[in-house]
Amino acid sequence: MTYLPVAPPAEATRWLGGDAGVSTEHATARLFCFPHAGGGAVFFRPWRRLLAPGVDVRPVVLPGRESRVRELPYRRVEQVLDPLCAALRPYLDRPYVLFGHSLGAVLAYEVARRLSAGPGRAPALLLVSGRRAPHLPTTRRLFCTLPDAEFLTALGGLGGTPPEVLDAPELVRLLLPTLRCDFELNEYYRPLPGPGLDCPVAAYMGADDPEVDRPELLGWHRETTGEFTMRVFPGDHFYLKGERPDVSTALQQDLTRALR
Repeated sequence: MTYLPVAPPAEATRWLGGDAGVSTEHATARLFCFPHAGGGAVFFRPWRRLLAPGVDVRPVVLPGRESRVRELPYRRVEQVLDPLCAALRPYLDRPYVLFGHSLGAVLAYEVARRLSAGPGRAPALLLVSGRRAPHLPTTRRLFCTLPDAEFLTALGGLGGTPPEVLDAPELVRLLLPTLRCDFELNEYYRPLPGPGLDCPVAAYMGADDPEVDRPELLGWHRETTGEFTMRVFPGDHFYLKGERPDVSTALQQDLTRALR
């Protein structure tokens, strides 16, 4: 099937990452990627190259980072959901999958619920990573309430922020407000009212992730009446970072099955 190029409004383009030097204008499917706290489009750039030209990878860029660094970040999922879904809708002209890591998992989940309930195309697959199921309460301390020094130490322990960033005072001062808002958004999140999902759900985690364990990840099976699969990879909270052939192979397999 041939799809016509999308001409989204300017407001929509602010929410999605760029092309990373690859052409996907003839892609038959899209993969929207929702990042972890403090993350942006650059985290998913390798996937855009990996899955092109068949899959158009579109990382979500939230306010407060990268090209939107001057915008105020959100503190609650209720605030971000309406504008985020409105920005995605022009891109739903072909089959699509939602992927979210950590904070991104709950954003992807709520977007999947909203888009499944409304008019138009529902997601072919929700893929969540590195976070407990939405209905489960946290048993871990809250990052967002920690003093700055402890917050940055805890952040460094997760492995997703390069040490050279944490050792640069000016850069830390620029990033800290957004990081705190992102963690608050994640840690104070509660599932919003509305129906559940009937699309397939796949859940990923690193075997040594301090933020989620296997029973908490398995809890995602309650969020859908559709097929559920779970994969555990060697690594910590950021097991998917860098060149990981095992992760990329699993991703391609799950996308192929969902989009078939």
